[in-house]
Amino acid sequence: MNRLDIEYNTERSQIQFPEYGRSIQEMIQHAKTIENPGLRQKTVESIVGLMIQLGPSGNKNMDDYREKLWNHVFEIANYELDVTPPPGILIRRAEERPKAEPLGYPASATRFRHYGNSIQALIKKAIDMPEGSKKEGFVEVIASYMKLAYKTWNKEHYVSDDIVKEDLESLSDGQLALHEGHDSLDKLAAGAGKLDNQRNRNNNNQRNRKQRNGGGNQRNRNNNQRNSGGGGGNYRKRKK
Repeated sequence: MNRLDIEYNTERSQIQFPEYGRSIQEMIQHAKTIENPGLRQKTVESIVGLMIQLGPSGNKNMDDYREKLWNHVFEIANYELDVTPPPGILIRRAEERPKAEPLGYPASATRFRHYGNSIQALIKKAIDMPEGSKKEGFVEVIASYMKLAYKTWNKEHYVSDDIVKEDLESLSDGQLALHEGHDSLDKLAAGAGKLDNQRNRNNNNQRNRKQRNGGGNQRNRNNNQRNSGGGGGNYRKRKK
């Protein structure tokens, strides 16, 4: 019975940078054993070129992308690689490289999450607006959007305007309130939807008119071309 010598990945050395794969790592380890300096230099440069091809296309436009690859090559080789990086590329150990500060999560509202974070920005903008009809109309828009968002997340229960009014006053710390005699919030939302539909219809009608006019102009040009060559055509028919 023949015995197969199989080398499992669990028996191999650990991959330092999985994004390049084991083959790149083995190529770099082999480059360390090349005695000819010129051949060793060309080999490492070819490996870096292969790493560029394997990387995402968006990273190739980054100014420090090539420097990053060269640093990774030296790190994989345990800084025992006797080659010269291209001019302007600085080789530094991992602990010497600058590290970006961690990005924190954006602050989100702890109250009334079903309205979303956008409503906080709208409320803040409405508070800073001067008093007047424009501000009252903007507050109505905010309230109608709040009710629409509330109904999206609470489809099983009826959402009244009074609930939205109380939440609006609470979110604005009592600085915003719907004016007396305002329309129903459902009516405002429906009116906004009708306005959007009307705008879409108008845009579609304009595009259709442009297409029809363009087609008519093309037909006119074709007729003019036929008319301009019509005499020759009639002559050829009579002659034939």
